[in-house]
Amino acid sequence: MPCPRGDETCEGEDFKSKTLLRMDSLHMESGTIHGHTHLPSRDTKDWYVILQLAFQSIGIVYGDIGTSPLYVYSSTFTDGVKDNDDILGVLSLIFYTLTLIPLFKYVFIVLKANDNGDGGTFALYSLICRYAKVGLIPSQQAEDREVSNFRLELPSSRSLQRASKLKSKMEKSNFVKFFLLFATMLGTSMVIGDGVLTPCISVLSAVNGIKEAADSMTEDKIVWISVAILVCLFMVQRFGTDKVGYSFAPIICVWFALIGGIGVYNFIKFDPTVVKAINPKYIIDYFTRNKKQAWISLGGVVLAITGTEALFADVGHFTVRSIQNGLYWPMFVVAVLASIIASQAMISGTFSIIQQSLALGCFPRVKIVHTSMKHEGQVYIPEVNYLLMLACVGITIGFRTTKKIGNAYGIAVVFVMTLTSSFMVLVMIMIWKTHILLVISYVVVIGSIELLYLSSVLYKFDQGGYLPLAFALVLMVIMYIWNNVYRRKYYYELDNKISPGMVKDLATNTNINRIPGLAIFYSELVHGIPPIFKHYMANVPALHSTLIFVSIKSLPISKVPVEERFLFRRVDPSDLYVFRCVVRYGYNDVRFEEEPFERLLVERLKEFIREGMMMIPILTPSNGDTVSVELQEGLIYSEHENEDTTRIEEGRRCKEDVDKDIEKVDRAALAGIVHLIGETEVIAEKGSGFGKKVLINTFYNILKRNLRQTDKVFDIPHKRLLKVGMIYEL
Repeated sequence: MPCPRGDETCEGEDFKSKTLLRMDSLHMESGTIHGHTHLPSRDTKDWYVILQLAFQSIGIVYGDIGTSPLYVYSSTFTDGVKDNDDILGVLSLIFYTLTLIPLFKYVFIVLKANDNGDGGTFALYSLICRYAKVGLIPSQQAEDREVSNFRLELPSSRSLQRASKLKSKMEKSNFVKFFLLFATMLGTSMVIGDGVLTPCISVLSAVNGIKEAADSMTEDKIVWISVAILVCLFMVQRFGTDKVGYSFAPIICVWFALIGGIGVYNFIKFDPTVVKAINPKYIIDYFTRNKKQAWISLGGVVLAITGTEALFADVGHFTVRSIQNGLYWPMFVVAVLASIIASQAMISGTFSIIQQSLALGCFPRVKIVHTSMKHEGQVYIPEVNYLLMLACVGITIGFRTTKKIGNAYGIAVVFVMTLTSSFMVLVMIMIWKTHILLVISYVVVIGSIELLYLSSVLYKFDQGGYLPLAFALVLMVIMYIWNNVYRRKYYYELDNKISPGMVKDLATNTNINRIPGLAIFYSELVHGIPPIFKHYMANVPALHSTLIFVSIKSLPISKVPVEERFLFRRVDPSDLYVFRCVVRYGYNDVRFEEEPFERLLVERLKEFIREGMMMIPILTPSNGDTVSVELQEGLIYSEHENEDTTRIEEGRRCKEDVDKDIEKVDRAALAGIVHLIGETEVIAEKGSGFGKKVLINTFYNILKRNLRQTDKVFDIPHKRLLKVGMIYEL
């Protein structure tokens, strides 16, 4: 037979006849299945959808950006304006702060580090985890890097030794791994704290404006009006970002038109020379005149970073007394509505970041509701929504004024910015391989500015600045407890997993009956079968005719295309009809809410069996290379036709086996699908220290008892659900 490769390596023993083999390995990821195409990227969405999302963003995102005039100057000049040039000095500070931080840092640098269109602290952490093995859960698989969204676009023209050394040191250091997770949790907690403070300061600032027209309006009345507005705001969250965005966008458009028009009016009529603030000399003069007070006032200036689009409207709003009386009340109503909408941006952001942390095992189980079938990533979390509402009401009643809330708000904003810059340095060195001089320039310019602002806001720690830190501390304790026990459980299952030989012994045990049906056994263990299965078999001596061990795995990416989601492996011997499946999700994926999960799982299992036959090596050269099916067909009808007839028969028998396997799976599915979930109780092992016992036996179990159960999170039908209980001694 001629050598298919055209060289001499096939001479002698040309080909060895070999029994048809199935690709029973997770190395055959579904991304290689014929006929599948990747999901279209976000760039391919039609303009109609893009315009819809842009319109919604006016009501959700730009609402927060456009309401900074409500509180920036009042938080900066808490004791009033002592010199008219101070106004120009602060305006100059705002101008250059907006230019360097939101524009230069975020628009030109940070936004490039998005995770397939998603941002935030967890997105940066995910990027780093994908490049370096710094995650604390050993669930990585080689196949994960074949997922299209997982791949990083790394510079191909240069490979710096500095990046490799840093990556190696990080991967070897447990301290670095824990510190990165700690910093991520801190950033997440601060963002959630921001989501509490934004509604408070925005609504309270707007309602406070009523004092200008109604002297009888007392502080108590303002507080309770604000509380009522906040309660209404959180009550409408269940309708979802889609509907809320459409409702709010027109109001924000009116708000922008009003503050823009007032700004232009005041600029022309009162003081066109305000453009002098572009000269940074006024910043120097401001610090020269006010010294320490100028440094302290930076805590108010930094609030402008939450409102980049309101740059030129700040001066117009500051001269509010020049507004005619006939325009005051319409402006007041729109300002209140705009402040409500401004709060929506951070509430939606809080939902998103909790969804990300939940997927990566850093937050207790909560119900994630995807509120839009048309647009991805729009979520609502009922429990978190009501907790945010209670926190906002409590802060509004407790603090009563925007001065202390502004101090707290500044700390939350600057802390998140500083953490983002720290992560960006790692991304620039390791992933982008940026020139070291550019990295140093970034640290010196951006880092020094942010540290200056951080020192200013921390000065007001005892004047309300402690609130976000206290709030973050509580959240971090909850996240740490949950993540710590989550990792301990995973390692326990990994150390006590069932070997393939034990599975074979269990399945072939004559005392165990095989009953019709298909059983889906859920776990989070990726490498192997969890020990709870042995516990189940010891108490229920019956095994369904087809069994699938489903491992739910979260990848450090935002989304996993559906056609690349499933990885299958067949557990030997094949006549047991036992399969392992890893179902991979990104932290923004909809879980179990597309078409029924069980139907999709069965269809992908049959595709795996079918594609296993299509990719079988029938002929193998002496050097071990696999010959494609197409090439085999050409070789079969070569000069050795008689010799290859046996192989044709083997192929036919293999096809019959595949048809038989698919028929077996179909019969099992028709007989009934049962979902088995392990409900594990965890306790500290004997001899554990006092701290470990308190952590696991007390705090973790309190959290677990007061949160949603696994079946409610996965939305599994109760009529076909079977829970298997077991105690893990960690």
